[in-house]
Amino acid sequence: MSSTDTTLTRPGDNAGDSADVGAGLDALDSVSAQRSSLGDVLRQKALPPLIGVLVVLALWQGAYSLHLTSAYKLPSPADVWHSAQDLWYQGTLFSIIWTSVWRGLSGFLLAVAIGTPIGLVVARVRPVRTAIGPVLQGLQSLPSVAWVPAAVIWLGINDSMMYAVILLGAVPSIANGLVAGIDQVPPLFLRAGRTIGATGLAGARHVLIPAALPGYLAGLKQGWAFSWRSLMAAELVASSPDLGLGLGRYLENQREFSDMAGVLLGIILILFVGIAIELLVFTPVERRVLRNRGLVAAVK
Repeated sequence: MSSTDTTLTRPGDNAGDSADVGAGLDALDSVSAQRSSLGDVLRQKALPPLIGVLVVLALWQGAYSLHLTSAYKLPSPADVWHSAQDLWYQGTLFSIIWTSVWRGLSGFLLAVAIGTPIGLVVARVRPVRTAIGPVLQGLQSLPSVAWVPAAVIWLGINDSMMYAVILLGAVPSIANGLVAGIDQVPPLFLRAGRTIGATGLAGARHVLIPAALPGYLAGLKQGWAFSWRSLMAAELVASSPDLGLGLGRYLENQREFSDMAGVLLGIILILFVGIAIELLVFTPVERRVLRNRGLVAAVK
């Protein structure tokens, strides 16, 4: 007669296992990123870009010293620095930068106000998406400078023309980014929103846009890039005393004066503004969104 071995489980064993599991979960919950010291932040964040800039300056100075081309075509870094000093002493450096930054930011905010509802309607209303979706995709691929001649004829050479070019360049990117983000929202979220009564504008505000935030944020970043590029194209082409002196117009003026040091200074300033907006505005927002979704460890 065969016998079956039966392992008796003591009442305290399950309690011990549950306690171990609970302790493990508590340990996981308590894991957080350690605060980085100032030295670590400087070494990891500031040092690599600084080294990159120094390498570029060294190569630039080396090409100038070796006379790889004429000084007319490639001035030295010191020449560009002197051009910046001239603008500083004239008191026009910050006014030139601010003229373009103000136009770019105000045009971008207006594009957000227009592109967001367009994106919501296109994403949620199928007939509208069928009719307008391909148009938005095509407009996004159209170079912004192509709108400048038409905007000049329609509106004249004034600030309205500048903002029209910015909107035509940025609105499609913002709308398409929101559409792409909404397409990635799980249907369960939408059903849960309808269950609690979040429909219509309330559903868009409390369910759709928060759930689509990563894609929407990508569209906003691209929309800013298009806003800035569109503005520079408009300032390069259009010239009027009423428009003031922005970075694009400064760049074109230096080209007309055959001042290559001024041209390079204009390019550097345009690049600097683009990088500054990215680091000061979009990078912190993107980091916060990812942290709130558990994709980046919270830093105390």
